Amino acid sequence: MPIIVNLDVMMAKRKISLGELAERIDLTPANLSILKTGKAKAIRFSTLEAICKELDCQPGDILEYRVED
Repeated sequence: MPIIVNLDVMMAKRKISLGELAERIDLTPANLSILKTGKAKAIRFSTLEAICKELDCQPGDILEYRVED
């Protein structure tokens, strides 16, 4: 899939664990893990907004588009 999820990179930069972020944005750790590993098929704008608010970042810091070969 040409959409790359860089959530783990932003979490490392902000020194926040998956469990802590999940609690802060009111999402289950399992669902956040699915998103973090790039296995999610979609993300709600409200979830993306909550993540960006907690990590003090932009959506482009988390999501990246790469052309497939």
